[in-house]
Amino acid sequence: MPKVKNWQLNREMDYPYEGAYPDRQFAFVFNINRCIACQTCTMACKSTWTFSKGQEQMWWANVETKPYGGYPQFWDAKILKLLEEANPGKQNWKKRNGKYTFEGKTIFEAIKRRLLPNSSRVLGYLPEDHEWNSPNIYEDNPKGKLGKVNEIDKEGVELPTHKTWFFYLARICNHCSYPACLAACPREAIYKRPEDGIVLIDQEKCRGYRKCVEACPYKKAMYRGNTRITEKCVGCYPRVEGTDPESDGTPMETRCMAACIGQMRMQGLVKMNNDGTWTKDRSNPLYYMVHVEKVALPLYSQFGTSPNGYYIPPRWVPRKYLKQMFGPGVDQAIENYMNPSRELLAVLQLFRRSNRIIFSYEFEKGPKIYEGNIRDKPVNIYNDTVIAYGKDGTELFRTTIEEPIHERSKKYANSI
Repeated sequence: MPKVKNWQLNREMDYPYEGAYPDRQFAFVFNINRCIACQTCTMACKSTWTFSKGQEQMWWANVETKPYGGYPQFWDAKILKLLEEANPGKQNWKKRNGKYTFEGKTIFEAIKRRLLPNSSRVLGYLPEDHEWNSPNIYEDNPKGKLGKVNEIDKEGVELPTHKTWFFYLARICNHCSYPACLAACPREAIYKRPEDGIVLIDQEKCRGYRKCVEACPYKKAMYRGNTRITEKCVGCYPRVEGTDPESDGTPMETRCMAACIGQMRMQGLVKMNNDGTWTKDRSNPLYYMVHVEKVALPLYSQFGTSPNGYYIPPRWVPRKYLKQMFGPGVDQAIENYMNPSRELLAVLQLFRRSNRIIFSYEFEKGPKIYEGNIRDKPVNIYNDTVIAYGKDGTELFRTTIEEPIHERSKKYANSI
């Protein structure tokens, strides 16, 4: 099996195909601290793409209440269990020369035997039908202990002030650099677009074998019974490429991103090197958050697919749980988020100010507007400005740290 570089694991790993990378890669950052589980993103995707017969149980975008919910149910717990069974006690990260390396096995390496034709390239499982029934099971509700009907979890997991906790995990397809769905498809019906890295299924080639459903550790490929083929998130590619009628030729964010009223999402396109790493581009807000500030982390990078979805971890959740989900960089990410630099604070203002994709930004310093203490630390806040630019360098918008106050004219005081 060929070797490919996986920078998220800080090592090479096995993958069924040689590495091949797009010019730019679809990527996104979700700030979990801002998600309110309004499900607006979920319904925006549903009403756009999966409203037809046979798609009733398809939710390409969903928001889960962790650690209790999941779609399909217990998807992450099940694949973690399979990996642990394949490599007992060795699914660990180790720090060397200041960098963490994942020394366990990925889903491509943990598969013990290989059957033909290509049926066991990836460690995975096929969910049963009932596991797809509820996209938001246990939403806002910590379920009770096993055997306790209609009773919430009274103990939860320990925290200093609240024993019971949960958080919202918004999910779409990660359009991975090493997609497990692509690796497992015996029909070679799945491909990554060279212009933006979006992963698509060729509907003409697909025969509904469901190997992609079995292989994707995030379970974002879904079988459609009435057509007997599999479908998945298409990354709203007409909007990304600027051919959506609404876009007027300008690359736009996906429907789920643009509909987010919690302002917790930012989508972008990052430049790629020919080894699968991101080209250094400090002016790209996604590159800045992931590689400079290291405040956003990939979801379950230990699976080995190199997901292109990144999350700013929730600061109130036990670190042990977060490290299993987002890797060893959790402590630094939360510290940088809770005590942001002036530039990071400005970049965080870019979220959801426009439905156009931000390709670069500029940061301008402004006057001090606050001086005091937050969480027993001295803090100075400045009214800095951040300016967002589109693909051709056109200014999309500019915004400041302190939002301006607009007073309604007395002429319209009682109007709506």
